Amino acid sequence: MVKVGSYNELKVIRAVEFGLYLDDGAEGILLPKRFVPEGAKIGDELNVFLYHDSEDRLIATTQTPLGIIGDIVYLKVVSVTSHGAFLDWGLMKDIFVPKSKQLSGMKPGAYYLVKIYIDEQTGRITATEKFESTLSNENLTVKELDQVDLTVLRRTDIGYVVTINNIHTGVLHFNDIFQEIGVGKRMKGYVKKIRPENKMDIALGKHGFQRVEDEAQKILRLLQENDGYLPYNDKSNPEEIYAFFGMSKKTFKMTTGGLYKQRKIEFTQTGLKIGAS
Repeated sequence: MVKVGSYNELKVIRAVEFGLYLDDGAEGILLPKRFVPEGAKIGDELNVFLYHDSEDRLIATTQTPLGIIGDIVYLKVVSVTSHGAFLDWGLMKDIFVPKSKQLSGMKPGAYYLVKIYIDEQTGRITATEKFESTLSNENLTVKELDQVDLTVLRRTDIGYVVTINNIHTGVLHFNDIFQEIGVGKRMKGYVKKIRPENKMDIALGKHGFQRVEDEAQKILRLLQENDGYLPYNDKSNPEEIYAFFGMSKKTFKMTTGGLYKQRKIEFTQTGLKIGAS
């Protein structure tokens, strides 16, 4: 069974002048010629995305959409009609948001946070702004320290409300943010703490030593790109460290301390340099 609105591994069963047909257990699904990978031939298995074209035919593409079924994404409106709005999601055909699925009316050129789903009546891929009721923390599918996918929903007085794996919600507190973020941004993070009533605190990046290891690679790369020296150390102010490295001063000190113990860097009175080892 093929999955509309998702990626599928399908075998090429025949070639025609205008593309390739892929095996769906029936007559085949067309992959138009302009999307056929170079050298593809009968018998090859291709990873393709399936959706309906403007004539409601199931079609395959090797283009990458900005989201698949179940994803919550931030998309731009390209046109509006009396029935709804069309949003650019990276494919030849725009995705439709019915007027009944909009919160306050969409405007051309504006961006909106929507969830992609299959309309049960039409079987077509559609999007909706009215998705928060589908997010629930009643039965959690994650635990503390799990790596998760995040999408920023909105800003609050204490931080940002984010979706967790497109299923749950959590809060990313301001003191755990060390990069530019805004509504619609998609990031990786982890579950920092689960509170009473399954309320979750979220942090960005990876937890513990994994995170420090990633930051260590970043510092070494920046040193190499700057002739082996950087004018930053534990006396630098947090704002300067964040502006250059994109990390907190605490993470910077932990990471540089680890690199020093491994003799990969040396401290100077004015900064850091690559170690002699």
